[in-house]
Amino acid sequence: MTMPGLHGINDCKTGQYGRMTALDRYVRLESGGIWRAGPDAQRKDVVISFGDATLVISDKTGRPLSHWSLPAVTRQNPGMRPAVYTPDDDGDGEAVEVAEDTMIDAIEEISKALIKARPKPGQLRQWITGGLIAGSLALAVFWLPDALMRQTLAVVPMPKRAEIGATILGHMQRETGTICRSPNAMAAADRLSDRLFGAQADEKIVVVPMLARGSLAIPGGIILLDHGSLQAADDPAVAAGHVLAGYAAAQELDPLEAVLDQAGLRTTFGLLTTGDLPEETLAVFGKLAVAAPWQDPDANTLLPVFAASQVPTTPYAAITGVDLQPDPMAGKAVPPILNDADWVSLQNICN
Repeated sequence: MTMPGLHGINDCKTGQYGRMTALDRYVRLESGGIWRAGPDAQRKDVVISFGDATLVISDKTGRPLSHWSLPAVTRQNPGMRPAVYTPDDDGDGEAVEVAEDTMIDAIEEISKALIKARPKPGQLRQWITGGLIAGSLALAVFWLPDALMRQTLAVVPMPKRAEIGATILGHMQRETGTICRSPNAMAAADRLSDRLFGAQADEKIVVVPMLARGSLAIPGGIILLDHGSLQAADDPAVAAGHVLAGYAAAQELDPLEAVLDQAGLRTTFGLLTTGDLPEETLAVFGKLAVAAPWQDPDANTLLPVFAASQVPTTPYAAITGVDLQPDPMAGKAVPPILNDADWVSLQNICN
């Protein structure tokens, strides 16, 4: 069964997460397939579609059965039909058979685009060379983990951080549900990001169905926003407050540093010298980050962030109970955060 629907989304900012041309072209493409959960598991007819950085496998009722991180998807039988894909190189776990040429071409094109988008040795010669030198120095002072961490965070560029964040998000969707996608609402989320951080900023707002906190920042400038928090708010200033709280938390602790703290010294040194992190490390971090209890950043961190974005603290404080006085926008004209149409679209993005 095939349900093609190729609709490009053209309101994307080139180079930021979730806005890669190849993936956007196929955002609504679906096709049938045959999936198995393991080598001896019963084969099932499924529907295959694309999420943000994931291949989504659902049953005929639309219930997600599995999410595969796109950078990790491997084809087991190149050139043959039906194509057989697995979520890893081993090929001894899940697998899905795809016979539809359009979907096969889409998966192949996106895989090539992901490979092409990864930093190339020639383009990253300077930071890799610097990383190797820094790695040698770090070995000399290996008993000083703080020095190793600082050096690693200093040399990892934004494209690599975005790649790491996209992979983490692909794994997180097992816990949060599939990213909410609606062209009008996604455009509203982009306009909210522009309003809060400026049009040239790296931050990207992504709404998920279930998050045990208002927001969560992960590497690459990605800020997850809980849909329930959106629906509970009656003022876009509250949604803006959740986003700014996630952003402020990232200012207190670099999200990449949180990943490396969890991964340990050996993995940190591996990133410094090779530019790569193990897929399993990112999967484990994504699961733990979603479950971690939320604690609002210190008011001394939050207040300047709200002031810089010209967002009042009172609406957010009224919902969360956080003490954010004095309100930096008290008595001042507040620039509109979202117009009514964008606010309604954003609140209903998961519906």
